[in-house]
Amino acid sequence: MEGKKIKCTAAGQRGSPLLSESIYSARSDPAVMTRTCQAAVFTAVGADIELRTVSTPILKPGQWLVRVTCCTLCGSDLHTVSGARSSPTPSVLGHEIIGTVETLPESPVCDINGQPVRIGDRVTWSVAAACGHCHRCDSQLPQKCESLFKYGHERFSSGRELSGGLAQFCVLQCGTAVVRLPDELPDAVACPANCATATVAAAVRSAGSLTGRRVLVLGAGMLGLTTCAMADAAGALTVCLSDPDQQRRRRGVDFGATETTSTVASDDFDCVFEMSGNAAAVEAAVHAAGIGGRIVLVGSVSPCRPAAVDPERIVRRLLMICGVHNYRPDDLVTAVNFLNQHHQRYPFAELVECSWPLSQVNAAFSSALQHRPIRVAVVPDEQFVLRRPD
Repeated sequence: MEGKKIKCTAAGQRGSPLLSESIYSARSDPAVMTRTCQAAVFTAVGADIELRTVSTPILKPGQWLVRVTCCTLCGSDLHTVSGARSSPTPSVLGHEIIGTVETLPESPVCDINGQPVRIGDRVTWSVAAACGHCHRCDSQLPQKCESLFKYGHERFSSGRELSGGLAQFCVLQCGTAVVRLPDELPDAVACPANCATATVAAAVRSAGSLTGRRVLVLGAGMLGLTTCAMADAAGALTVCLSDPDQQRRRRGVDFGATETTSTVASDDFDCVFEMSGNAAAVEAAVHAAGIGGRIVLVGSVSPCRPAAVDPERIVRRLLMICGVHNYRPDDLVTAVNFLNQHHQRYPFAELVECSWPLSQVNAAFSSALQHRPIRVAVVPDEQFVLRRPD
């Protein structure tokens, strides 16, 4: 597939903390509050996404306004549009987002690394905002907060029109973890950080040390390739990548895979990461884990048939199975740091294979669903130089 490589920019530096309503009050600049912008609204499976003109809302205490510079289409966005998973409608999709700070609270603001944030800084932020004080938040599960707000997954409603990345602006809510991005980190690399990369960081954290371990990665999409890179950088003894697609397997070598295969024959891996969401792959993960092995399930985020596993095998081989969905704020920090340190070693920028302007968002989805690239980017029209995939 021929396509325009996304234009990589390096505006700003790093970004913002867990936004707190109790600490900050929103700036009430009329010029900011009354502007209008474009937002792509998903209304139903099979219907064209509608490009609507909406007003930026009057910000509530603790909210920020960010100008979107890039949004990549995640697999869950494609599942929503194709009907493979349910999502509130109407809504503004897109949660792999980066942007530049347009409006800040009056008080001095720092990101979760303690770095000062100023208007114009380039930032990424957590896919979800959490309250910080419910039982789940207190249990280190903020991604399952009892009052969770998820970017790109909220119903389009008054005051919440700009909650996804497929728009010119996004309003950041209280309880959002924000990271100011390094200047040297390209947009194409940084954009998936707050979904795919941070999720893999959570999976690797859950697996424990990978140094000197035999690692199996099932699935060579964005999650799987990122897992290969993180395992390789962590000093894994071997990194085996399994995927039925030969082209994707070959690409895995560039991301640290020491061997690739279409079917897994070995059953002595120390750690198995299932990143595809395929029930057969989940079954293969249980079979491939060696004695005392850890199995981390990540890819199963849309409906599929139940997986058949042998509980006796799990017991007798002392296997540990862990499910990972989304991540904690510290995983987002890990993700950004990893990309900043290693994006020249592993070609993450090449995974965003083409980009489209926001005004052609339907073509972007069609391209992604038809050609199945690792990632497609949607960029505001004013930043886009048009060159469509064939």
